[in-house]
Formats: sequence, C-alpha cells, structure tokens
Amino acid sequence: MSDELRQNLGLLCSYHPSIAEVCRGLEINRQQFNKYLAGTSHPSRSNMRRICDFFGVSESELLMEPQQFEEIIALKRKPLQQEALSKPLRHLDKLYQHSQDLEKYLGYYFRYFYSFGNQGKVIRSLALVYREDNKYYWKNIEILRDPETGRSNGLNKYEGVLFYLADRLYILEYESIEVNTITQATFYPSHRNRIGLLLGIQTGGPTRRGRKPGASKVALEYLGRDINVRQALKRTGLFDPGDGSPRSEIISLIENSIEPSSFVLDVDEP
Repeated sequence: MSDELRQNLGLLCSYHPSIAEVCRGLEINRQQFNKYLAGTSHPSRSNMRRICDFFGVSESELLMEPQQFEEIIALKRKPLQQEALSKPLRHLDKLYQHSQDLEKYLGYYFRYFYSFGNQGKVIRSLALVYREDNKYYWKNIEILRDPETGRSNGLNKYEGVLFYLADRLYILEYESIEVNTITQATFYPSHRNRIGLLLGIQTGGPTRRGRKPGASKVALEYLGRDINVRQALKRTGLFDPGDGSPRSEIISLIENSIEPSSFVLDVDEP
C-alpha cells in the first residue's frame, strides 16, 4: 500500500469524530480499516470505491502527494461548511423577513428581573438594542455587584438578536464569554411615543443553577440612545427588592406569582 494513500486516508478520518464512526458509515470492518490506516493492507477495488464515495474524493486524488491532497480537501470542505451553515441561517433569515421595524427601540435599557442564581435578589443589568445592515441586535451586561460594598463578584455578557412579530418583541440571547446558556424573552411592544417600560417573560437559567431551567417576569426600562454608559454600569448589580433601588413600581411588575386560577407564569399587558 502506498504511503500517500495511508496519509491521505488518515487526513480524511481526522475530520470525523472517530474511526468507529467512519467504519460504520463505510460498512467496513474496523480491524480491516485499521490495516489501511497502518499501511499494511490495500483496499480492494470495491472498498476503494466505497471509501471514495464516502469521503467525496476520486481515487486519483486519494493517491496524490499528501500536501497537494490536503490543499484540495481544504478547498472542497470550505463550500461544504458554508452550505451546512446556511441551513440553520435560513430560519433566522425567514424571521428577519417577517419582522417589523424596530427603529423605535434603539438605545439603552436597564433590565430588571429576580435572579435565577441569587435567591430573593433582583438583578439590574445594562442592555443595548442596536442596528447593523438593517438587522437589529442586542447586548446585555450583568455585573453581579454587591450594593453595600460596591464590589463585583461576577460578570456575564450576552449577545443576541431581536424580532418584532405578531405585536410582540422577541429577544434571543446567548452568554458570550463561555457560550453555555441561551435565554429567550418575549415582551409587549410600546405603542406610546415614549417607550418607558417594556414588560415580558424570559426563560433560561445560568449554569450555577446546574441544569435546572427557569422562567421569570422581566422589565426593560428605556434610558435613551445617548447616555453615560460608565455611570449607568455603576448602577447595575444585585439588589434587595425592599431597599428602594430599584423603585417599588418596577419590583411589583416583576414579582413572580401564579394565581390559583392560572396554570402558567404570564404577565398582564401594561
């Protein structure tokens, strides 16, 4: 067996999670396939055709000098990767096509909700809605600052997308530092000239809770498009709901309670 075939076959296998998976896809015995990888045995004509079809290469390519073969595979995989990525992006594109204009909502917000990981505490974070290439995006920074000492004991950054569908605002965000959590929030839109407060429900849960998901009411307080971001960040953190900051009006709007006649957590339209 040629050394080129051995090396090139090893390169193709490196793009797969395991040799066992490759063997299952090829329907070739693992022990026999290991001989091909070791260079101690050459595939039969039928097995060579099976290998070429599985990896999407020709026999002449598989027998090329390894460096040249690697360059060809890199070129072949690039459009395949783009095509694979385009499939999930089609869903986002469809949502964008149906989403209404969000220009009114551009700017900064304080975001309020009862913390999932700090029982009884309210989080006030700073969020931003912005536009790029006629699409709307979201950023949110949570600084878990002790209100008494002012010291920070945690930082979470989120990024995401916005949609305006069927008279509701949708935010889908992910934790952008460790990329290990996703939160989805749904808000009532504002039909007033001044936005004021937006109310909604969010679902998700930080990893400090383990795997346990959660849902809570959430409020966005509009601050404007041009603010002192540094000063606004100083006002973020964890708060006791009865200490007057945030104000009682907001605390009453984000309290998570389910009436006896209800079976799900929901929020009334303001």
